[in-house]
Amino acid sequence: MKTADEIIAELKQILTTKWQKREGTQVPEAEDLKLGNDAVELEGTVLYADMADSTDLVNGFKDWFAAEVYKCYLLAASYVIRNNSGAITAFDGDRVMAVYIGSAKNSSAAKTALQLNWVVIQINTALKTAYPTTAFQLRHSVGIDTSKLFVARTGIRNSNDLVWVGRAANYAAKLSALSDPEYSAFMTEPVFDRLRDDAKFGGSPARSMWTEAHWQDRNLKIFKSNWSWKP
Repeated sequence: MKTADEIIAELKQILTTKWQKREGTQVPEAEDLKLGNDAVELEGTVLYADMADSTDLVNGFKDWFAAEVYKCYLLAASYVIRNNSGAITAFDGDRVMAVYIGSAKNSSAAKTALQLNWVVIQINTALKTAYPTTAFQLRHSVGIDTSKLFVARTGIRNSNDLVWVGRAANYAAKLSALSDPEYSAFMTEPVFDRLRDDAKFGGSPARSMWTEAHWQDRNLKIFKSNWSWKP
């Protein structure tokens, strides 16, 4: 057990120790970084996939049913993220965070979001088959942004994880919290501007799968979609 003086001494060490930084070429694991002021910097695209209305789910339905919904969504989201070359970096209750790097990182994240829209449709169909009388309908929201990321290891020995510092991590999380009855995928303008055509256009004749919108909280142009894409 640490004394108060020992805790304060460690805090002071954090604030006075020079950071050791290096450019990253892959998404780091916690073991790749030291607990001291050691960091990896990389250009990354962050995606947050978040179940909507989870409070109503846990308050209004049996705990085992809520657990099944959580498991279905997070399992399917994990597979779709991995299939699109994303690295799962955190689970937080009813949402999952992923990071994409490389030249196709924005398009890969966009495809993930549209494929998750398809997955949610399939989960709702499966729920209705398994529980014909249920009134529950799964909804979700996906946020995507891209920026330089500063990755450090935080916590204490035997209880620690990576912290992702940068606009993309913050904005992606906030976009995933947006509530829109018609749209479930949201991205910032820098992500949209870097999309490849196959992640931007769909249908016949081809048309944009993303609709321009205004993010009032940040006074920014964003793009949203309700398209679904079978993985």
